[in-house]
This record gives sequence, structure tokens and C-alpha cells, in this order.
Amino acid sequence: MAGRHEESGAKRDWRARLRRPFPERWVAYYLGNGASLGWLLVVDGAAFLLGVSFYVHSDPSLADLSSLLYPLFGDSPTALALATLSVATLLPNLGRRLSEAPSNRLLTVVHTLAFVWLVKYGLWTAVALNLRPDLYFGFTPALLWEYWGILITHLFFLLQAAVIPYYGKTSREALAAALVLLLVNDAFDYGFGFYPPLRYDAGALLAGITVALSFLVVGYAAWTFDRNDSR
Repeated sequence: MAGRHEESGAKRDWRARLRRPFPERWVAYYLGNGASLGWLLVVDGAAFLLGVSFYVHSDPSLADLSSLLYPLFGDSPTALALATLSVATLLPNLGRRLSEAPSNRLLTVVHTLAFVWLVKYGLWTAVALNLRPDLYFGFTPALLWEYWGILITHLFFLLQAAVIPYYGKTSREALAAALVLLLVNDAFDYGFGFYPPLRYDAGALLAGITVALSFLVVGYAAWTFDRNDSR
């Protein structure tokens, strides 16, 4: 019996660690400190501009696209813009506990969208680069950025996504909206050929993986966030 209780406790600890991977005091200090929160906003803003620059220089078809469709075309910059907006909601909460951060229907949508976009495109980038390692993997000066630099910077998306549930909540309507918008993004990317610039044609395999990621990240968000369905 003792062994079963220990195993059950270990599973609970493992699940809790997946939902909240960092000690809460670390997250509370970093996101509750004006200087560090300010730097995070600066880094997110700079990364957003770098991402936009990458799309502009990598795909000339952007000039022919309506600016209203840019959020669907620029997947990683969109994730960073949503992340910046999510973090900015903490500015009025400086000096208070993260649990006291404001929460309402609109904010549940903002935090949920930021989370799913960051997780999806953090993972998607790693998948896309490694589906054709012959075109990307290497240690030449160019590939140090074009493979390793892009891979590592997008893995930081996952780190930022992981802290959002410490201060944000989700709801059924926010999760539904996130899934619909992700699938609309997928249809735009692969139905009309506006997926992120790659050195190869995306094809059915990457399109299928991308759609699967949409469902997976929304399911993960539903599991990891606390709910705010009552408001």
C-alpha cells in the first residue's frame, strides 16, 4: 500500500511540474519586478521586429498581401505580439501577487492565444527545420544562425509560454476561440501557400503536423491553465 501511495504521489508531482515547471517564487520575482518585466517587454518587442524583418526579406510576396492578413502570415511575430500583450497586462499589478493579476473574459482570450501561439510555433519551428536537416543542419557561419540561432530562439517561446499560466487563466470560450483561430491560420498557411518561409515545399506531412499541433496545444492549454469560466 505504501508503495502505491508513493507512486500516486510521484505521478501527482510529475503532473504538477508539467503544469508549473518553475518555482512560483522565481516567476513571481521576475514578473513582479519592474526592471525585469520591463526588460522582458523590450526583448519581446525587439524579437517581434526581428521576426517581421525576417519575413519581409525572406518572402517578397508579403508586399502583395493585405496588411490585415499579416497576423496570419507572420506566425512567429504574431506569437511574440500576443506574448507582449499578455505580459503588458501585468504592469498595473506590479508590487502585488501574481494571483492578484486582473482576470476577465477578454484577458482569458489574450493569455490563451499568447500561450497556444508561443507553444505551437516554438515546436513547429523545431519540426520544420528538422524535417529536412540536409537543408538546414550544419555549423557553417550561415547555419549557426539559420539553424541553431532560429531553433534556440524559438525554444525560448516555450519558456515564456510556461510562465503565462502563473498569472493568466483560460475559459471554455477562450479555448474554443484559440482553436478556431489556429485552424483558420492553418487553412491560410497551407490552403493558400502562405506558410512561413522555408527552403522546401511544406507538403502534406508538415501541413498535417501543423494541424495536429493546433489541437495538441489547445488541449495542453486546457489542462495547464486554471479556469475563469464563471466570469
